[in-house]
Amino acid sequence: MHQPAPAARPFFGWHVVTATFVLATFGWGVGFYGPPVFLYAVVAQTGWPVAMVSMAVTAHFLLGAVVVSNLPRLYRHSGVPAVTTAGAGLLALGIAGWALAAEPWQLFLSALASGAGWVTMGAAAVNALVAPWFDRRRPAALGMAYNGASLGGAIFSPLWIAVIAGVGFVPASLAIGGVMVIVVVLLSVLVFRHTPESLGQHPDGREGARFPDQALRNASPLRHSILRDRRCVTLAAGMTLGLFAQIGLLAHLVSLLVPVLGEGVTGIAMGGATLAAILGRSMVGWVMPASADRRLVASASYGVQVAGSLLFILSAGDGGAWLLLGIVLFGLGIGNATSLPPLIAQQEFTPAETARVVPMIVAIGQAGYAFAPAAFGLLRGQEGTGAAGSEMLFACAAAIQLAAIGCILAGRRGGPGKRERA
Repeated sequence: MHQPAPAARPFFGWHVVTATFVLATFGWGVGFYGPPVFLYAVVAQTGWPVAMVSMAVTAHFLLGAVVVSNLPRLYRHSGVPAVTTAGAGLLALGIAGWALAAEPWQLFLSALASGAGWVTMGAAAVNALVAPWFDRRRPAALGMAYNGASLGGAIFSPLWIAVIAGVGFVPASLAIGGVMVIVVVLLSVLVFRHTPESLGQHPDGREGARFPDQALRNASPLRHSILRDRRCVTLAAGMTLGLFAQIGLLAHLVSLLVPVLGEGVTGIAMGGATLAAILGRSMVGWVMPASADRRLVASASYGVQVAGSLLFILSAGDGGAWLLLGIVLFGLGIGNATSLPPLIAQQEFTPAETARVVPMIVAIGQAGYAFAPAAFGLLRGQEGTGAAGSEMLFACAAAIQLAAIGCILAGRRGGPGKRERA
């Protein structure tokens, strides 16, 4: 008797996107938006100088840059699920150390642990988890997954403040870190251990499409030739400058807005910027044609943020429509600054090269923006705390973003897709 063929399993890639969205929510919420809150909590708890604790924040991000540049090697050696789970555990251990540190050396040791751990749940990790499952739909898939980063900021920034105020820094770090580890372990066991090959599926769910992750594992060392490639250099420079301006401004935006809008409205405004980030990233992911020159799209995104920075200057300390519009325009580009560079790399490099280019540009960008809060703070100190000082801050951010546009456009070679895989 003829047995009916088993029904084909639904495409698993969108489950991976959902799981990676949750991973990014915890990764950014704890490892990116957490350290600014930890800084104030440590200073309040120990009385240590702000400058010294700020150096621990810089150490957190700098070591993360070192680790993320080596993620491809770690993935090949231990596998993505194991590296992701170990990173979550290291991040949880690190944030507990921030809360328990009784000596400065303990704080810096904790910062090294948290910095090494969080990047396994950051931008390069998101790309590594999603990329094997998608080719043509990768912009939309990555856009959805990266939106977890914005949601992490919207949820965890007020959550950290409320929980630390309610139960204390140590219980807060243990509770949130413990929940994070449990969630990441479950995601790794249920979702991240699967690959398209292990399930007999293909990128985008299309029959006949080849496996990008196979190219990653069989790739030969290309690091030095990539470092001399103009496209890679300009992409890394553009991403670094864009993030430097963005992180530097975001680090000081709350303190600049509170005197104008008040604490309550400032919180709403920053939440609006986060929602704008999700909207901007989603629009690019779903609307951008596959054949579009992604460097032009990135330049347009930076241009929108330039307009937002200029509107901050135009508002001249007034809490009117210009200021609110500036917040929205600046927010629209926040997410794209992280998600578009990997998509540019996908379009311009082979799969083997892309697997090395993405962690490298993320590492360079993170090493650069680690110094942005201190640099913008120095600028505020030089120019004063009044309206003139804030206008100089916004003008500097706009100028750096314009330089980022120049770098991105300098890498174009007459049109997109010359090295895009079929």
